[in-house]
Amino acid sequence: MTQVNGTEVQGRVKADADEPGWEVDPDDEWGVAVVETVGRQLKLRREAVGMRAGQFAEAVGYGEDMVYKIESGKRIPRPEFLDRADEVLGAGGLLSAMKEDVKKVSYPKKVRALAHLEAKAAEIGVYECNIIPGLMQTPEHARALIEAAQPPYSPADVERMVAARLARRSVFERDPAPSMNFVLEEAPLHRKVGGTMAWRHQLERLLELGRLSFVTLQVMPTNADPHPGLDGRIELLKFADGTAVGRGDGAFNGRPVEDPKQLRILELWYGTIRAQALPPRESLAFIEKLLGET
Repeated sequence: MTQVNGTEVQGRVKADADEPGWEVDPDDEWGVAVVETVGRQLKLRREAVGMRAGQFAEAVGYGEDMVYKIESGKRIPRPEFLDRADEVLGAGGLLSAMKEDVKKVSYPKKVRALAHLEAKAAEIGVYECNIIPGLMQTPEHARALIEAAQPPYSPADVERMVAARLARRSVFERDPAPSMNFVLEEAPLHRKVGGTMAWRHQLERLLELGRLSFVTLQVMPTNADPHPGLDGRIELLKFADGTAVGRGDGAFNGRPVEDPKQLRILELWYGTIRAQALPPRESLAFIEKLLGET
C-alpha cells in the first residue's frame, strides 16, 4: 500500500495497462493534439507537487514506462488513469474533466468524423445490403460483428470500436430529431449474429426504432427485382443549410461526395431502392413475424 498526499492507493489500476490498442494514430491531428495537451498538463501537475515519475507510477498503479508514454503524448490514457492521477496529484477535478475529449480520441478517426456529420444532419438516409446499419445495432450485435473480423482485433481494439459504434446512437436523442430513413435487406435479418438471444434483442431494437415518429424503416425482400443497391451500402446526409454529403460502395470508389451531380445519382439510387422495398408498416410486421418465430 502506498500513501500519497494523505491518500492510500492500493494495488494496480489495470493489470493489462500496457495492452495494445491505445496508441495515438499519427494521422489523427486533432487526436494527437488532445493527447499531447493532456500529457503536458499531467507532467506539469506531477512536477508541481514534487513527484518523480517512478513515485507517481507506483501511486497510480501503472508502470513508469507507461507514465512516460502518456506524458509525452504517445499513449491515450484510460479514464480510470485520469481519475487516479487527479486524486493522487490533488488536481481538483481538472484532470478528470479531460476524460470526455480523451474518450473521443480513443474512437477511430473515420468513425468520429462520421458521427460528427450525423450529429449535424437534418436528414439521414441509409441502405444496407449485408448487415444491420451501425446506428441500429445493439451492443451484443456490434460486438459479435467486430469480433468476427479476420485477422482478429485485439480485445482493447474491440472495446474501442464497440464503444465508438454505440456512441453514434446519440443521434436518436437529438432535439429536434433528424428525419431518418433506413432500408435493410431481408437476408441479414435471418442471420442470428451473436446467438438466438442477441438476435432477438436486435430485432426488438429494430422494432423500437422503427416505431419512432422520425424514423422510417423498410425491408427489401430477397425476392425483389434487382436494384441499384446491390453493389453495397448507400448513405445520404442532408443538412439544414441545404448542403449534403453522400457515399455509395458501388459509386465514386466509395468516397464521400458533395458534388451536386454525383449526389443526384445517389439520390436516384436511394429513391429507387425505397420504392422497391416493403412499406414501413409491412416492414415492421415482417420483423415482428421473425421475432415471433424464435
